[in-house]
Amino acid sequence: MSAASTPARGLDPELVARLKRDEAGLITAVVQDASDDRVLMVGWMDDEALARTLSTGRATYWSRSRAEYWRKGDTSGNVQWVRSVAIDCDGDTLLVRVDQVGAACHRGTDTCFDGGDLGAVVLDPTERTA
Repeated sequence: MSAASTPARGLDPELVARLKRDEAGLITAVVQDASDDRVLMVGWMDDEALARTLSTGRATYWSRSRAEYWRKGDTSGNVQWVRSVAIDCDGDTLLVRVDQVGAACHRGTDTCFDGGDLGAVVLDPTERTA
């Protein structure tokens, strides 16, 4: 469970009200490379991690497995410099656009999404119906 169950100091109260957290107080953070729009990874933030991210310009996440905050790059050197953070229309997901230094994935790859295409059916636009 996230350490921050109450809104973090420094977050705009209107933003706090818009955030829809899961039962652990977390919100999904989709991380995108600002230079080429690739999705790099998905992380989790609570109010404190979001406040740290917004106030420092470095991406900070809540580790569900270690139950602690981690600032991307502090141990690996693979820093994420934040360019922007946006909230989606439902308030349950953040889009964090970053300048990625080094690998984004803990396995040393550029992106966590390198597991291969799953073979989804792709229709020709003329075959698509509503």
